[in-house]
Amino acid sequence: MRPHITPGTIADLHQVLADHHRYWGERDLRSLHLDALVHEFGETWLVARADDGIHGYLIGFTTPDGTGYVHLVATRDDARGTGLGRRLYAAFAAIAHRQGARQLKAITSPGNTGSIAFHRSLGFDATSVEDYNGPGRARVVFHRPLPFEAAVPGMP
Repeated sequence: MRPHITPGTIADLHQVLADHHRYWGERDLRSLHLDALVHEFGETWLVARADDGIHGYLIGFTTPDGTGYVHLVATRDDARGTGLGRRLYAAFAAIAHRQGARQLKAITSPGNTGSIAFHRSLGFDATSVEDYNGPGRARVVFHRPLPFEAAVPGMP
């Protein structure tokens, strides 16, 4: 069954945290998964659910200046390469656009080549910004205009 994307719940967040290694491998990003983000931005905390559980998720929100910011996006180890990440982004972009967003934004570490390639494949521009996350902590900052589908080849 193809996963169905819906807003997530606190219970979904706790399930994702229990299965953290399935989404992030050895990287421990549990501290970035905040209950407050689900409470405050529930419409843009998305899960891709199938009969066998949560295949992927995206935590994002729309800023007052019209940016749809993606805080985290992940797919379960057995769902990678299926286009689910693109589907999660498309679902988030549609909601953010309805909320007044004119662009999308995300960040990653410079060494995360998979994330950089993924975001570029979605039509994002990538800029390395020194000290973005504090002194000596560069980040790659991604931006792309909305609407989402118009600039993404092969989007359903």
